[in-house]
Amino acid sequence: MIDKPSVEDTGELVWFKSSYSDSSSGNDCVEVATAGGAVHVRDSKDVPGPYLGFALAPWKAFLTYASGS
Repeated sequence: MIDKPSVEDTGELVWFKSSYSDSSSGNDCVEVATAGGAVHVRDSKDVPGPYLGFALAPWKAFLTYASGS
């Protein structure tokens, strides 16, 4: 996990909402953005709040595990 990405690494992040989020019912969950060789994850209900940054290899390993592949 990347503790706190630098401004140079992130620039202006472009966030993508999870396909499992449903904003019409208020059940938003997570958004992700990629920049500077990292994946950033935040709570879509707390947009100005903190977010986590992960290096690509651990993020890919997590996705493989989470998808059951």
